[in-house]
Amino acid sequence: MKLSLKISELIDALKTLPGIGPKSAKRMALSLLSSNKEIGLNLSKSIESAILSIQLCSKCFVLNDKEICEICSSSDRDNNSICVIESTSDLYSIEETSEFNGRYFVLNGLLSPIDNIGTDELRIEKLLDLIDAFNAKEVILALNSTLEGEATAYFLFDKLKKKDVVVTRIAQGVPAGGDLNYVDNNTLRRAISFRTELK
Repeated sequence: MKLSLKISELIDALKTLPGIGPKSAKRMALSLLSSNKEIGLNLSKSIESAILSIQLCSKCFVLNDKEICEICSSSDRDNNSICVIESTSDLYSIEETSEFNGRYFVLNGLLSPIDNIGTDELRIEKLLDLIDAFNAKEVILALNSTLEGEATAYFLFDKLKKKDVVVTRIAQGVPAGGDLNYVDNNTLRRAISFRTELK
C-alpha cells in the first residue's frame, strides 16, 4: 500500500533524528496524526520557536536562548573550576548530579579530521581567554573515552601547560554497582590506572 505523500514526508523528516529508525519514525508520525492534532501543532510550534531562538552562549558556547547563558551570568558559580565538555548534552548530565558548581566550556565537537573538526573549530583561544577572565585554578577535562576524546584531551593538556592551572580528568573505570566479572578489559585497565588513594 502506498502511503500519503505528506505522511511519507513526515516519516522521512523524523528518520533524520538520531536514534530514530524507519519503524520508530512511522510509529511517531502516525501517532502525531492520529491523536489530538493540538499536540502535534504544539510540538511543531515548540520546535520552530527553539530553532529560531536558540544560540551559542558567547562565553562558554552552550546552547541557550540568551547571548550569555544563566551559568555564565550567575554570581553563585565557582570561578576556580572550568569543566571542558563536548556538548550541551554533557552539561545537562553534569548539572543533574548537583556535584559541580563551577563554570563550563563547551567544545561542540572533538578533534576529528574525518569530520573536518580541527583546532580552530574547538575555539581553544576562547577557552584560554575564559581561564584568564575567571582567574581559574583548575580545568577539568570531562571528555568521552573515545579515540577523538583522548586526542582532544591530550591536545588541550598540551595547550594548558602554558597556563597556571591544574588540569584534571574525570575518573574513568568501573561504574558504581559494577561487577568486575562483567567489566571489559579496557574499562578495568582504566580503573586500575586511575585508582585513587583512600583517605
